[in-house]
Amino acid sequence: MIIDKMYSSKDKFKNALEVLKEESHDLLHFHSLVPEVYINDQTWVWNFYRNYISKNMPVIIKNGCKDWPATSKWNLQYFLKTIPDKDVTVAITPNGYADGITKRNERNNDGTCITEEFFVMPEERTMKMKEFLENLQEPKNNFICYIQRQNSNLTEDFEELLSDIETEIEWASAAFNKQPDAVNFWMGDSRAVTSMHKDPYENIYCVIDGYKDFTLIPPTDLPYVPYKKYPVGTFKNVNINGYEIKPQYIQGDKCSVNTAEETNSKQCSEYIHTDNEEKDKQHEIIDWIAIDPLSPDLNCYPQFKYANVYHVRVEKGDCLYLPSLWFHHVQQSHGCIAVNYWYDMDYDIKYCYYKMLECLST
Repeated sequence: MIIDKMYSSKDKFKNALEVLKEESHDLLHFHSLVPEVYINDQTWVWNFYRNYISKNMPVIIKNGCKDWPATSKWNLQYFLKTIPDKDVTVAITPNGYADGITKRNERNNDGTCITEEFFVMPEERTMKMKEFLENLQEPKNNFICYIQRQNSNLTEDFEELLSDIETEIEWASAAFNKQPDAVNFWMGDSRAVTSMHKDPYENIYCVIDGYKDFTLIPPTDLPYVPYKKYPVGTFKNVNINGYEIKPQYIQGDKCSVNTAEETNSKQCSEYIHTDNEEKDKQHEIIDWIAIDPLSPDLNCYPQFKYANVYHVRVEKGDCLYLPSLWFHHVQQSHGCIAVNYWYDMDYDIKYCYYKMLECLST
């Protein structure tokens, strides 16, 4: 009887997920293509709210930032001419994945090597804008640069550029009924990739030069998106010959970055090293998405085949409304420049349902 009830509960849960998938797929009536719209009359704010925000549905706003001065001015040559000596904070990685999953080799006491997957944050360096742009002009192997600080770096770090853009998008602020929490500047290498994740923000993503390729999955497909627990690390000493991954450890209520020395061992990776003292420390752990949506391992994660995956290219002068909690993976053209506006999401009944789904899926 207990076994029958257990299977009955599993079947009910599976059936409930199938209903959710079907109903949400019908709601997202675009099926394979994210819709495109133009701002063409004074009812746009109301239409944007009614048709997209209230439904938590993405949309491309064609020519949404086409008339900004930035769209006709900003490029590599313009920045070389106007702000070459400006100090900028740059994310450096050997593989293009800042805030993503990377394998780390380490040596055991017996001399054998093991490989462990880490969630790795980028090494951040301060350099002149000219140096950053030179790295874009002449890309180096194992040294990928991306300006991607998400602390409203456009308003905080690039005040010289503010007159070329809108510090807030009036129609978006009116529709969300709030001011943006952050306005971020993005520029980088085509090899720089944003791994799949979600944000608690309503996102207006504006492409100033080049293009961005987004891979999107709706939050209703959370049960099909696999998560794993990963130890957290940071890239250090990234250069054309190699790099280190420094784990982060929990010490009381804080975490610290280990300062293990680099090894030149050829049996293990010559640029990743584990100090024996690490064995006695507790890693900081994060839950992160375990799959690459562009090349999913369906043998390990067969449930991912049930996820609705949408692909959208955002061209120069266009804006993407990316609703809160949508999973997204991002690639870009080389030297792509973008600005995005984060508006805090409303923690309404939709959020309550999402948290319930999150609990049921784990």
